[in-house]
Order: sequence, then structure tokens, then C-alpha cells
Amino acid sequence: MTLPLADEKCLFAAGVPQSDAIPLIYAFPNTYSVGITSLGYQSIWAQLTQRPDVDVRRWFIDGHEPLPRHPEWVGFSFSWELDYAYILQAFTRLGIPRHSGDRPEGCPLVFGGGPVLTANPEPYAAWFDAVLLGDGEELLGQFLQAYQAVRRAPRATKLQHLARVPGVYVPSLYTVTYDGPTGPVQTIEPHPNVPATVTKQTYRGNTLTTSTVVTPHAAWENIFMVEVVRSCPEMCRFCLASYLTLPFRTADVQQGLIPAIERGLQYTDRLGLLGASISQHPEFPELLTFLNEDRWDGVRLSLASVRTNTLTPQLCEVLAKRDSRSVTVAIESGSERLRQIINKKLSNEEIHTAVAHAEMGGLKAMKFYGMVGVPGEIPADLQATIDLLKSIKKQAPRLKIGFGCSTFVPKAHTPWQWYPVNPSAEAKLKELRKRLAPAGIDFRPESYSDSVIQAVLSRGDRRLHRLLERTYEIAQEQGDEVPSTGTYRRAFKELRAELPPLDFYTFTEWPEYRPTPWHHLQGPLPLSTLTKHREQSRALISQM
Repeated sequence: MTLPLADEKCLFAAGVPQSDAIPLIYAFPNTYSVGITSLGYQSIWAQLTQRPDVDVRRWFIDGHEPLPRHPEWVGFSFSWELDYAYILQAFTRLGIPRHSGDRPEGCPLVFGGGPVLTANPEPYAAWFDAVLLGDGEELLGQFLQAYQAVRRAPRATKLQHLARVPGVYVPSLYTVTYDGPTGPVQTIEPHPNVPATVTKQTYRGNTLTTSTVVTPHAAWENIFMVEVVRSCPEMCRFCLASYLTLPFRTADVQQGLIPAIERGLQYTDRLGLLGASISQHPEFPELLTFLNEDRWDGVRLSLASVRTNTLTPQLCEVLAKRDSRSVTVAIESGSERLRQIINKKLSNEEIHTAVAHAEMGGLKAMKFYGMVGVPGEIPADLQATIDLLKSIKKQAPRLKIGFGCSTFVPKAHTPWQWYPVNPSAEAKLKELRKRLAPAGIDFRPESYSDSVIQAVLSRGDRRLHRLLERTYEIAQEQGDEVPSTGTYRRAFKELRAELPPLDFYTFTEWPEYRPTPWHHLQGPLPLSTLTKHREQSRALISQM
């Protein structure tokens, strides 16, 4: 299937590839609709397209551009753990051996990037020749420049050379040993002349990402997206979006955001402001004043989740005026006790104030995000969440109140990476549904089963590639597009002598002295700081 290129509005000037440009396929392991809505994918694609030394073609599971006959690289933007099955599907369709060690000279090299691989690439390490850890603004160019220097060299020489580029991780050049076939990681040793630690690369500029293409076929139809901030200063103890992407960075309003928005709104009337904590931008009121100008009448504005105590009357009025009927805020829990443990600096009074502002500002709905199974959680915390949501509904009966709730999943490079999933979370989700639906609250839980599998992938080591390949094969045999929870359990059973059981990855608390699978990959904060932050939350648990 070909891509609907005629409907794309390209917002940048593509370069003309040189005669000897690197033929490269840049893939997104999902549909075109999902992939083209990814701001990260759009950004890297635009960078590649503007380089005269690269001839890039896009690939999605439901379509692609005309592909080069002999690509030198195939790259993946990997944003969602459970999309790994589509990576395996891509290898089959493109005729590429799954494992990097099985690829002969002349076979395309495979690289990957994105939040999944930056957090923990180990479950997928066998598939990638190189992984780019961190922000791509500068790293991508450094990676390609280094490759040009060894482009005609043997495959092994290329990988050795690339492994010395800061932020480029070549998994095959690190040997992992285990305490037996089913035991934990014991050591991670680099090969000679390879860095012992690979450090995530951080872009520190104040010009952040904006859409490079607008299309009606995106999951968010015809939206122009603008990254307002990157990372989050709150540092909730579970939060990968904060800890993995530190430090908190803001786009320049006058020189960056406003000109970008003016340019984008020449192509569409739909605007999306993105970031983990948009309203904490120090110049956010100035941006709101700009968006409130009469010339933007008819523009539909969408916001990512905003911090509850920054939901001002002005913000609500601008949202309502710009055809945004609702706003989403993350409260994590109705329990102030539990929020302190999480490091969520928010009071119930501030939540009620935000609800009042939303109603006064003309919004029609509010959606709250929460979590169950959090370390230190007790039954009273669940009751506090129920009580808070009911009181909100009573306070603002005209507002449609929604509550999306997930299960705590340990994430690499966060202070709670050592904690397990709490199996009581499944019953808690059922209890919330039972108690909230009769109160007129729209309860939308995330799948507990999916959370269990996310935990496996989040804390997995490189032995897991066998499991992932087997789940993919079972799903293919059964005619399923993606593996089900039962498929994982079957695969774990089949491979029980070759890797640890599911419970080890998901339901076991790990000791801090033991190397994690990502021990050799350095995030923004050192291990000592993560340990300190975990101890701070532990102290609160014991005190309360």
C-alpha cells in the first residue's frame, strides 16, 4: 500500500540527495496514522530529509514510500513497548535477519531510537546494530558523520567506530553474564576500546520540536503540534517522562513558539501544545495572551495534561474560546498522604480550585489521571480517591468528570525502578469501577494485563528477545495481529529453563546492590541520586 502523500502538507523544504547519498529506510512500527502523529518521528524524518548525504524513505506497517533496492540503514522510531511485534514484522517484510549477529556484509545495518530504547533497550538488543540514546537534535548528525568516515569499511569496523560516538550504543559490543540461565544479571562487560558506560544525550537548546507535516490521515486529524516544554520539574518518583528527560527545558516564546504557531496555522486550524508540564513554562501567560487574539477565532486548541494548580481562569477561558471542551490533569491519587510519597506537590484544595476555574471558564469536562498499586499505598488511599472524585462531581455537577487510571509499572532510570508491580492493583481497578460509575463518573482504566507485560519489557534483560520472538510467532500462528497476555504466559512456560519466570521481572522487588539490565547505560541522574530519592519516599512510607 502506498502512503497518502497527496494529502500531506510539508512544512519544510526538503533537500536534494547527492548521487552518493546514504540510502536509508526510516520506519515506524505501527500504522501511518499513528506514526505520522508522532512528533519525534516527524522531527527525525525532517532532519534526514534535509541532509544531502541521505536519501530517506518512510515505512509503516500499512504503507511505505518507494524503497531503495540496497538500503545501508534501516532505522526505527520506537515509542510504545508493545509495538515490538511490528518491528519483527518489518524484518520479515524487508528481508532482514532478526539478529544483528546473523546479518552478513551487504545487509542493511539497523538502528533505533525513541523513548522505549532510551529507557531500556536490552529486551530488543539482539535486533539492533546500534541504538541512539536520548535527544536526536544533535546526536543524529554526529551518528551520520561518524558513519560516513567508515562507510566503505567492513561491518565490524563500522560498529566499533560508531560505538565511540557519545550516546551511540552498540549492544553486540557488551557481554552480559547471569547468575545461571534463570538468574539475575551478574556482570556487563564492554569489549576492548568501547566505553564502559554509554550516556544518554541531552539537547539543551531553547528551540524545541514542531510539526513538519500536517495531514488529515493523522490520528489527530490535521493537527499542527508544538513542543512547549521538554521534561517535567516535578519528579514524581515513578515518572519516566520526568526522570529520563531531565533537565526541564522550555521553548523561547517570542523567538520560537509564536513564529512557529503563526507558520503552522497557515496550513491548518487545529493546534496542539505538547509537553509533560506545559503550564509550568515561565512565559505561559504570554503564550495564552497570544492565543487569545481575535485573529485565531476558529482555531481549535488542544493541550496535553497540565499541572492542576496552574489551571487558571485565563487558561480555561482560552481553551473554551478555542473550542477545547475539556482539560486533563494528573492527580495520581485522592490521598494527600500518597501524593507526598509520590512527590506530587498538590493539595486537595488546589484540585477543587482547578475544578472551579474550569467551570467558570466555560469548559464542559475534566479528566483526571490516577494510579493504583503505588508503593506505600494502603486501603484508605483508594477510599480517598473515591471520596475526592465524588466531591468534585458534587461541586461541579454540570462538568463531565472522567477518571483514567493505570497500574504502577516500574520504569528504568527512576527511583522506583526496583519496586515490583502490586498484584492487588487489578482488584483496586475493579473496585474503582464499582464505586465510581454509579456516581456518574466516567471511569476508564488502563488494562492491568497490559501493565504486567509493560513491566516485563520495562525491566527486561537481553534474554527476553527469545520470549518476544516466541510470542510473535505464537500470535502469527493464531492469526492475531499482536500477542495477548495468554501468549506471553505460554511463551514463558515454554522457555522456563532459558530465562527467569514472569514473576521475576514483574512481581519481585529487586535489591539495589544488584546490577540492573541497563546498569551500563547512564540516564540524566546517577544511581546514587535515584537511590537517595527512593530512600526519601521510603522514609515517608514508614512515617505515615
